[in-house]
Amino acid sequence: MLNLAHLHESIAAAIPDRECVVFRERRLSWADVTERTRRLAAVLADAGLGCHAPRSELANWESGQDAVALYMTNGNEYLEGMLGAFKARAVPVNVNYRYVEEELLYLFRDSAARAVIFHARFAPILAGIRDRLDGVRLWLQVEDESGEVLLPGALDYEKALAAAEPREPRDLSPDDLYVLYTGGTTGAPKGVLWRQEDVFRAALMPGSIEPSAAAVVERARRGGPRSLPAPPFMHGAAHWVAFSMWHAGGTVVIQSSPQRLDPHDVWSTVEREGVTALTIVGDAFATPLLEALKQRSYDLSTLRLITSSGAILTATRKRELLAAIPSTKVLDALGSSESGQQAHQTSADADAATSGDFSFAPQTALLSEDLSAELPADSSEVGWLGRHGPVPLGYLGDPEKTARTFPVIDGVRWSVPGDRARREADGRLRLLGRDSVTINTGGEKVFAEEVEQALKHHPAVRDAVVVGTPHERWGQQVTAIVAARAGERPSEASLLDEAGAHLARYKLPRAFVFVDEVLRAPSGKPDYRWARETASAALVGSAC
Repeated sequence: MLNLAHLHESIAAAIPDRECVVFRERRLSWADVTERTRRLAAVLADAGLGCHAPRSELANWESGQDAVALYMTNGNEYLEGMLGAFKARAVPVNVNYRYVEEELLYLFRDSAARAVIFHARFAPILAGIRDRLDGVRLWLQVEDESGEVLLPGALDYEKALAAAEPREPRDLSPDDLYVLYTGGTTGAPKGVLWRQEDVFRAALMPGSIEPSAAAVVERARRGGPRSLPAPPFMHGAAHWVAFSMWHAGGTVVIQSSPQRLDPHDVWSTVEREGVTALTIVGDAFATPLLEALKQRSYDLSTLRLITSSGAILTATRKRELLAAIPSTKVLDALGSSESGQQAHQTSADADAATSGDFSFAPQTALLSEDLSAELPADSSEVGWLGRHGPVPLGYLGDPEKTARTFPVIDGVRWSVPGDRARREADGRLRLLGRDSVTINTGGEKVFAEEVEQALKHHPAVRDAVVVGTPHERWGQQVTAIVAARAGERPSEASLLDEAGAHLARYKLPRAFVFVDEVLRAPSGKPDYRWARETASAALVGSAC
């Protein structure tokens, strides 16, 4: 049975003494995690949480399982929260710990959260909104270094687990839900609803189209990587990696500073724990990690694979990573909350590293502009990147958005999250970017990510984000917000020269805004709302 809780239990039975999670001084075996998550499931069940309706009785955009909101930074408790909820047949919901009160209220209400597991540092903000969350039955507070006292009415996480009787999970189903809330950088976050079997096939073990639980367990027996997912677990990229490594019988290692990216903490953890696989988010993580390597030397000889997803990893940064860590390869993975894995690229040679070109994953294709058909293999037309096969049921509570994102074409249901791409002459996929941040200048479409990637070839550019701003003649103009490397100040002319070597002239920025740092989400993804506001404020009164 391809249920995430069942798979973890089955692997734990096969390798009970192997390390499952390492976080700071905690070294939890598979048997340890099994007992702790069974206890957590009992706590949730005793509060009345679980599954109240089978999937067959529900519409695709409904949930018959209670939601458990995970309002935490990285730590063993986050992954335990996911597994414990699954074992209670409830649904863990990822909460962005950067959210303010209004955003938290929206997410808790939209997901109909019945329980909240939270780090103590977030108790003060919860104290201000809990009276408006009548549906929450259970508050579980995880102790941290903040020193915050227990929220009135909440249970201490460790004490609650210690008092609970561990129970073997029952009635688990491949139809049990997995919910992932999107980041909401261009709109309100939406909960993407997956069947657990489908998310397993599409995202957690996409190389195995027809796996079985027995095959997964047998693979896990052979031993897996020691993996450090550096992004926040509240984003799919990190906890997808964690579960994928578990399915391979691996160990998930968590860096000591979970609330922000501390490059030296990451590298020292890799060195100390003999990490073999590291997950990052594009240049947003690669740049500070590389800068840290120039400041201090680490033994990274165990590191065999660096995986990047969620944001652009430029060829320049790939070459620098491969040169700095000769033992490793770089895997650039392309996917989304709504699709799972769609494409990938592996680089082992620094001299040959490229960016933006990928090999198609199985069940991935390009669709026509009107979403009426799949583009032929010999077409060079720009199309929508889509995936069929195991795809989500839809968006929680939003049938209209579900219908738009998951269209049925010739009887086949597709996931079309909004990325545009084309097929190169050699058959590889060339990613152009998300349609929602595309700039229309004089009738020509310019993909923001394509321009960002071109600008980052400039040796003085540390980071860049590109948006459209109003232009009297062209409607919109391409505006670049650039953060330079320390001690550098690239001229606009040199930036245009560099970008012009990679792009057609109409795609080049017409305006530049220089900042000390580009604001990004904790996941590493650019905050385009901030970028548009920053560009507009800087360009007020300037000539177009």
